[in-house]
Amino acid sequence: MKVSGFSFIKDALIYDYPIVEAIRSILPICDEVVVAVGASNDKTLDLISQIDKTKIKIVETKWDETLREGGRVLAIETDKAFKNVSENADWAFYIQGDEVIHEKYLKTIYEEMLSCKNEKKIDGLLFKYLHFYGSYDYVGASSNWYQHEIRVIKNNKSIYSYRDAQGFRKEQNKKLIVRPIDAYVYHYGWVKEPQAMQKKHENFNKYWHDDEWINNNIVKANEFDYSRHVKELKLFLEKHPEVMQERINKKNWKFEYDISFTKKNLKDKFKQFLNSNFGINLGYQNYIIEKNKNGI
Repeated sequence: MKVSGFSFIKDALIYDYPIVEAIRSILPICDEVVVAVGASNDKTLDLISQIDKTKIKIVETKWDETLREGGRVLAIETDKAFKNVSENADWAFYIQGDEVIHEKYLKTIYEEMLSCKNEKKIDGLLFKYLHFYGSYDYVGASSNWYQHEIRVIKNNKSIYSYRDAQGFRKEQNKKLIVRPIDAYVYHYGWVKEPQAMQKKHENFNKYWHDDEWINNNIVKANEFDYSRHVKELKLFLEKHPEVMQERINKKNWKFEYDISFTKKNLKDKFKQFLNSNFGINLGYQNYIIEKNKNGI
């Protein structure tokens, strides 16, 4: 079985993306990792090229800065990387620049790929998510955070990145049929040094909105104020991935949140009740979960 990883990145140093950690987290079970590196204003290209010269395959790209609606440019860059995955790869493992896989899940992921390799009905594997916020000590606890996404797909070139690169679709805009697996993606997109977070916040919105919207809705500041955007959080009491330890040890800002103020709102309680008691998920699902032998 051959597994190829793929990702995309631009201005990783300016906006403090843990892209090196992201790639390194999947390298042990990948035969190669294709990275679409956009023309950057820093040394992102050098950063990526130094990760592992035996496995990293770089595709230099130029982002279409005129695409300013719905995050479409992110999907286009994802597709550029996926199209360069080796033809003889069985699976393609997608990782974004602020996502990391804990080493404790690698065996499970690899075994699930082996198990599904020859099952034609399965298009991909569905992961659970932990969204860190403010610091490495807190994770989002409200239903506003997406709970699952596809991060491993069959090397089927009819599959493409959907909307803003959060998920995938295949020919004729069909949803992928996926198998849920017991593995989490650790999402660190909302954990950065406050100055870098503010830069990202002001810049990244231009891939969704025009200048007028940004001027009316995005606060200009030297540092990002995590307390203004905070929602339900809970303490993270487990260990972070090994590849993240050096970055975590260098953390130089403080963010504290009193979890005693966290109380689930009525909407979240209702969603949790339906999910726990009837298996009903009211959230948006850009995938179809496979039916088991009993048709469930």
